[in-house]
Amino acid sequence: MKIPKLQIGNITAELPIIQGGMGVRVSLSSLASAVANEGGIGTIASVGLGDLEILEREFVKQSSGALTKEVRKARSMCNSKGHIAVNIMGVLSNSDDLVRAAVEAGAQIIVYGAGLPINLPTLVEDSPVNLVPIVSSARVANLILKVWDKRYNRTVDGFIIEGPLAGGHLGFSEEQLRDPQNFSLDKILPEVMETVKEYEDKFGQKIPLIAAGGIFTGRDIARMLSLGASGVQMATRFVCTEECDVSPEFKQAYLDLKEEDITIIKSPAGLPGRAIRNKFLKGLETHVKLKIRCPYKCLTTCKITEARYCIARALLNSYFGKVDEGLIFCGQNAHRIEKIVTVKELIAELKTELEAA
Repeated sequence: MKIPKLQIGNITAELPIIQGGMGVRVSLSSLASAVANEGGIGTIASVGLGDLEILEREFVKQSSGALTKEVRKARSMCNSKGHIAVNIMGVLSNSDDLVRAAVEAGAQIIVYGAGLPINLPTLVEDSPVNLVPIVSSARVANLILKVWDKRYNRTVDGFIIEGPLAGGHLGFSEEQLRDPQNFSLDKILPEVMETVKEYEDKFGQKIPLIAAGGIFTGRDIARMLSLGASGVQMATRFVCTEECDVSPEFKQAYLDLKEEDITIIKSPAGLPGRAIRNKFLKGLETHVKLKIRCPYKCLTTCKITEARYCIARALLNSYFGKVDEGLIFCGQNAHRIEKIVTVKELIAELKTELEAA
């Protein structure tokens, strides 16, 4: 098949592939710019950036400043056709500040998940940035469309439709995750397609839908395109690339992974999440609670008196290589990764598979 381009608002990517935002510090400027330079859209995750000691004293200021530097670095490393997005988690206590910082630094897309982006348009007034919420159901997509239409007389520039096989924090209940067939992309995507039609007609623009969660090969991409998606988002596949900044120990955990080691956890963020059942998580099964403190106050939904561990610290531990003391998020197909490659090699493989599909 001829590989289609991906149009989102005022930008056009040569490939219909968005590299998903992965925190903490998994997808930074090095990875995002490498993907952008190969024709996809690279995404920087905004959570957990900056000097750790200063973060404890000046969390909001340090986080925004670090994100600004990361976005500008990515843009400077991109070729003239490269596109950079920033992923914002709505449950972050400083999410509004991060949106503003991303826009001012030159991000071309704001991808907004883990929360409803009801007020997002007010943060980017008079900005050409494209707004792409992450949703996991037609019901939530419809709510966002209705509110933005009524309050701001505008619509979204696209939706990322995240299915139940994705990694990290998930927009499903634990019960739904135990029944992935009834909440699969094959079912959700057509429902959202039907939902957006009214708003595409009203605003005279196409609302591209980006399928995410469990997409691993070029053949998977082709199938999503055949179902009506304009593109796909892939995150897990980019962890074991040379350009991903995580520690060698983090990547080795992926390479050593068996399918039965992938599990669903209840995150301190108040959401279920998919992660590797490593020594850290096994230890939590035998300990009621680790001794923790809350150094950053980073999540509005985290109840520190009830949380069993600090998720920011657990994710940072893995990033720095202390994987036995850390949390490692992954998608359901992470066990299929066999080696570390460059982004160029991975994209070439996906293109070849997609063209042949």
